[in-house]
Amino acid sequence: MGGNQSCITELILLGFQLGAEMEVLLFWVFSLLYVFSLMANGMILGLINLDPRLHTPMYFFLSHLAVIDISYICSNFPNMLENLMNLVWTNTSTECMILVVMSYDRFVVIWHPLQYTVIMNWRVCTVVSVTSWACGFFLALISLILLLRLPFCGPQEVNHFFCETLSVLKLACADTGTSEIFVFAGGAFVLVGPLYLITLSYLPILWTILKIQSKEGRKKTFYTCSSHLCVVGLYFGIAMMVYLVPDNSQQQEQQKVLTLFYSVFNPLLNPLIYSLRNDQVKGAFYRALWKKRTM
Repeated sequence: MGGNQSCITELILLGFQLGAEMEVLLFWVFSLLYVFSLMANGMILGLINLDPRLHTPMYFFLSHLAVIDISYICSNFPNMLENLMNLVWTNTSTECMILVVMSYDRFVVIWHPLQYTVIMNWRVCTVVSVTSWACGFFLALISLILLLRLPFCGPQEVNHFFCETLSVLKLACADTGTSEIFVFAGGAFVLVGPLYLITLSYLPILWTILKIQSKEGRKKTFYTCSSHLCVVGLYFGIAMMVYLVPDNSQQQEQQKVLTLFYSVFNPLLNPLIYSLRNDQVKGAFYRALWKKRTM
C-alpha cells in the first residue's frame, strides 16, 4: 500500500446487493425469522426451567444450546461491529463444544444407563458447560486482538452482512498471514476436532443399535439420538463449507448465503427439531398449556 493512504476507522457492510423491492421483502422475512427464533428458543428455555421432568443433563445442555442460538440471532442485528465480531466467534466455538458434550451424554445414556446419573452428575455438567463458554470467549478474544492490531487503509466496504473475520481481513493493508492461519486453525479446532469426537461417541452407539435384535428396539434407541444427529449434520456441514473450503471470490455470494443459513435459520431449526422430534419436550409443552388453562 502507498504511504499516503490514511487508516480507516469505520466499515460499511454491503450485505446482499439486491433491488429495493427484494430488500423490503427480505427485511420482513428476516424480521419474522428473528421473532420466531426468539420465541422458539425462549419456549425451550421456559419449558426446561418450569418442568421438573426436563431437569436432566441432556436438557441442561439443550438450554445452553438455546442460549447460544438466541445470542446467534441477536448478534446479527446490533450496530456495534466490534461486539458483533466477538459474539459470532464465541457462539460458533461454544455451540460446537456443547454439541460434543451432548453426543457424550447420548453415549453414556446408551452404554452406561445404570451409571448415567453418577457419570453425568451436575458438577460434571456445570464444569463442561463453563469450559465450553470459556473456550469460546478465549478464541473470540484472540481473533479480536489479531484484527485490532492490523491497519485498514480502505476500501471501507465489507462484502458481507456482518463483520465476518475473513471478509474483514481482506481490507487490511498489512500482512494478514498470522490472522489467516489462526482463522483456519481455529476453524479446524472448533469444527474438525469436535466432529471427530462426536463421531467417536456415535460409533459405539451405532454398534449397540446394530446388535439389538428387535426392530422396535433399534428404532427406539436410534430415536434417542436422532434429534442431536440432525442438529450436528446441519450445523457442522454448513459451517465447514464456509470456513474450511479454500477462499474463492467467485463463490463469495454462495458463502454469504450459507453463512446466513447457519447463523439465522439454524437458531430457528434447532428448537423445532428438538421439540417436534422429542416426546419429552412435547409432553412438557402440553402440560404447560394444560396448567395454564386450569389456572
